[in-house]
Amino acid sequence: MKTVSDSKRAFHAAYPRPINSIYRRVIEELLVEMHLLSVNADFKSDPIYYLGIVTSFERLMQGYEPEADKEKIFNALCTSTDADPQIYKAQAGTLLSLAKDKSTSDLIAWLSNPEAGEDTGYIVEPIKAISANDNFKYSRPFAIGIYTLLEESDRELVQDRDKRDAILDTIIENFGLSGEKMKKDLELYRGNLEKMTQLLKVIEDVLEASRKQREKREQEKQSGTTETKETEEATAE
Repeated sequence: MKTVSDSKRAFHAAYPRPINSIYRRVIEELLVEMHLLSVNADFKSDPIYYLGIVTSFERLMQGYEPEADKEKIFNALCTSTDADPQIYKAQAGTLLSLAKDKSTSDLIAWLSNPEAGEDTGYIVEPIKAISANDNFKYSRPFAIGIYTLLEESDRELVQDRDKRDAILDTIIENFGLSGEKMKKDLELYRGNLEKMTQLLKVIEDVLEASRKQREKREQEKQSGTTETKETEEATAE
């Protein structure tokens, strides 16, 4: 069986550049999580899981430089765990668009009995199968996918813990999942997003202060050069 070390080696082969230290833990945790699920006999990927992976990557990698490398890193995460990054992004995007214009109550009803056109049946069928699967393997990315759908439907609702938990209870019951586990995972996810936002703000402030110091030194240097030149001219006269 493929090991975590195998997946890590495959990742670094696919993306040999060093990861910015701020984001290294994000990538390592995602890689390990995706690996462990990929080798679990009970795990079956579905569009909600794909949405959770894509969303958590995008949110927790915000501000990464160089920006162009983010896609390369995501692709390496997927290929190193024997997955297709295009499937992740395509199905996540399609699911989000199917749920986008639904009210929260409509979204809950849709999740319990999803319907779509013939061209999107590949999105609907795996979701329908979840509640009927007694061995469904729950995962943190699945919870994040659900959260992302709720957030897209009503951003204010997900900020209210009591309302959010009430909605989650209904979804959890419909899918036959463990409620406490999902809620804890989402609290951790929200906390990580907040920490990342705070960290990026600190970095932005430091960079701004550094920029101002450079400008000040440059101005002082130019001022000193001007004064020296004026003194030389006066002496020459």
